[in-house]
Amino acid sequence: MATRLTVNGKTLETDLPEDVPLLWVLRDEFNMTGTKFGCGVSACGACTVHIDGESQRSCQVRLGDIWGEVTTIEGLGTPDNMAVLQQAWVDHQVAQCGWCQSGQIMQAASLLQQNPKPTDQDIDDAMQGNLCRCGTYPRIRAAIHDAASKIGG
Repeated sequence: MATRLTVNGKTLETDLPEDVPLLWVLRDEFNMTGTKFGCGVSACGACTVHIDGESQRSCQVRLGDIWGEVTTIEGLGTPDNMAVLQQAWVDHQVAQCGWCQSGQIMQAASLLQQNPKPTDQDIDDAMQGNLCRCGTYPRIRAAIHDAASKIGG
């Protein structure tokens, strides 16, 4: 039986089993490779997406358990119309290897939706579950503050 879900505003359908993690549905079935596999146990944050506007680790959400619209990094903006947060990432040269950055941006977007004027401590608390092997945490914080100021925080 086919499962329908809404991803980045589009209704998509898959015949994959309901116990398949959302991460693999996005990457393998729908070819949305911006969401990355990092650890598979919800410890690194590389696979962060939004479900109904709330950040979730897609490696731990089963297809059959999805409760609302899914937004991936591809849904935040396009190269021609980059989201404010993504542009802040570019402006502050956050990415080095880049593997964790889509998850970092998705977590930061969730933070800014909940708290449009975060302090350093708010940022550290919200981002603590997203790991960066390259250690770009100061640039991540600066990019979040920059984005917050541009979107009215």
